[in-house]
Amino acid sequence: MSKEATIYLIDVTNRDGVQTSRLGLAKLQKTIINLMLGEMGIFQSEFGFPITRHETNYLRANLELAQMGVLTPIRLGGWLRAITRDVERSFDTVPEIQHLNMSISTSEQMINGKFQGRKTRQDIIDGLIEAVKLAKAKGALSIGVNAEDASRTDLSFLIDFATAARDAGADRIRYCDTLGYDDPFLLYDRIHALAKAVQIPIELHCHNDLGMAVACSVAGAKGAIDAGVDAYINTTINGMGERAGNADLVSTILAITKSSGMTGRYRLDPNIDLSKSWEIAKYASYAFAVPIPINQVAVGSNAFAHESGIHADGALKDRRNYELFDYEELGRGEPEIIETGRMITTGEYSGIKGFRNVYEKIEIEFRDDAEAEKILELVRYANVHTQKPLTNRELLFIAAYPEVARKIMTVTP
Repeated sequence: MSKEATIYLIDVTNRDGVQTSRLGLAKLQKTIINLMLGEMGIFQSEFGFPITRHETNYLRANLELAQMGVLTPIRLGGWLRAITRDVERSFDTVPEIQHLNMSISTSEQMINGKFQGRKTRQDIIDGLIEAVKLAKAKGALSIGVNAEDASRTDLSFLIDFATAARDAGADRIRYCDTLGYDDPFLLYDRIHALAKAVQIPIELHCHNDLGMAVACSVAGAKGAIDAGVDAYINTTINGMGERAGNADLVSTILAITKSSGMTGRYRLDPNIDLSKSWEIAKYASYAFAVPIPINQVAVGSNAFAHESGIHADGALKDRRNYELFDYEELGRGEPEIIETGRMITTGEYSGIKGFRNVYEKIEIEFRDDAEAEKILELVRYANVHTQKPLTNRELLFIAAYPEVARKIMTVTP
């Protein structure tokens, strides 16, 4: 095992998480998540689709925040299909884009059942090579190549596919367990063999259809590092995602840093700040309007609750008897402040006096009424945009970057 090999996290909440059926996020909410992921030290956010027109202003505005130094050092990566048409459109629509993940199906099931005989294995490799080379020529600084349904792809073809991607200029191979089909033991072996053969960093993208997304992600990362290459794990906040979801961000971090087979043996990106866990989980829950399950790892309301007499007695004597890690490490433990009596919120019909009262509570003062009216107008639009009362983070962002916020909330059909 290479001592330098490291596990990095690429969060895909703003790409895969928002594809959760019947749910989604407003562009302002996606921006706040990017900011919070950056503060948490996550390596990259897959922040959207550069070929999708309604994302254009949001994507370009977030890249502007990166250029301003607000969203840094986190990388912002776009997702597209591994075809030249998508590459051309991505750079036409979002010319500032620098980091990409491009995807194509590789399994016989997908080749026959999805492409319906229109593509052969060689067609897939040839098209991939063209797309990667074009993206590099257009100025892409990093490219991850996604093998969709890799878990049902013949390993020998997967090695050929990854070798072609590497030789064309790809920086990582994303192994997609698209159906949550793999088990951790088999996945370790497959990733170890793939990484040994190709010697390129491996990215793990696991779904939770069988409840093993975190376990498979961690096992795959072990396989990559044991083969001498870096590993990248895809996560989503609170495990959001299509069908049964993806590998949960906080659970993945804890599995790497606290489990018996990982802690002290495998190196997690040292920039990650676990203390941001509580804040980001709560915000995503509010933004998606999906409550955190009571038994959710680390951030569920019962994660540190003890009722059994034996457990309660043991925890009171020494928390280590029944708690593997401390709630303070997650940034939770502060008392919850519940407003009683009068509460002033901001919304699409707010007036200037109530609005200024809300901002004074978060210690923001405006120079004059003209400036306050300008921000109030944006806050009204933001309320229409999110269809929720704005959080303090959202209010602070709008006050700090009003023109960027205006771009983020502008969608032109």
